Parts: sequence; C-alpha cells; structure tokens
Amino acid sequence: MTKILLKRAYTAPSVEDGYRILVDMLWPRGKSKAALQLDHWAKALAPSTGLRKGWDHDADRFGEFAQHYRAELYQNPAVDGFLEVLDQHPVVTLVYGAKNEQANHAVVLRDYLLDQLSGP
Repeated sequence: MTKILLKRAYTAPSVEDGYRILVDMLWPRGKSKAALQLDHWAKALAPSTGLRKGWDHDADRFGEFAQHYRAELYQNPAVDGFLEVLDQHPVVTLVYGAKNEQANHAVVLRDYLLDQLSGP
C-alpha cells in the first residue's frame, strides 16, 4: 500500500518524500518550480474556490470544512485517476501551502485517499 506523507511547500524537499504532488489550487507564493521539485500538480483535487474562501483557514471551523471537502472529493471524478497514480508509487508526499500543519485540506485529502485505498 502507498505511504502518503504531508509536507508544507515551504519545507525543503527530501529524498524520503518519494513522488511529490502539489495539492493546492493556487501556486505557493514565492516558490519556483525548481525549489518545489514536484512530480505532479493535482489542482483538480483541491477544495473548490467557494469552499476554500468560505472556510478561510479558520481552525475552529475545520471540522465543518472537512465534512464539506470530503463530500466534494466523493463527487470528484479526478479522484479515481489520482488513486491510479498513487498505486504506482510506494511513497507519495502531498505538498500544500497552508501554515497550519494540523488543520488544512491536505490532511483531509490524505485521510480520504487512505480510506479509498484501504477499500470497504
């Protein structure tokens, strides 16, 4: 099974990251392509603009945000293709720009993907 790691875009890449995927809709400010060392940009898996702006990274509303984002992911046709990409790599790092390392969309995405990979 694929190991899914999380890393901020502002933390230096490392060999242990494996296949690096940016999961933000917007490119991280001040970061070049070379600095991020990405293998893929999966902006189709990022929260919708309305959901992202409505949440506004308010940690107190993270549970509500996570519930709505999981509902978006459940209906997102890009997830199936992304799961196939994950199957091809033993270690994948989801790269995100948010400051809060515990309450961000990448945490929700990782947990959702792990649920999908483990099956029923």
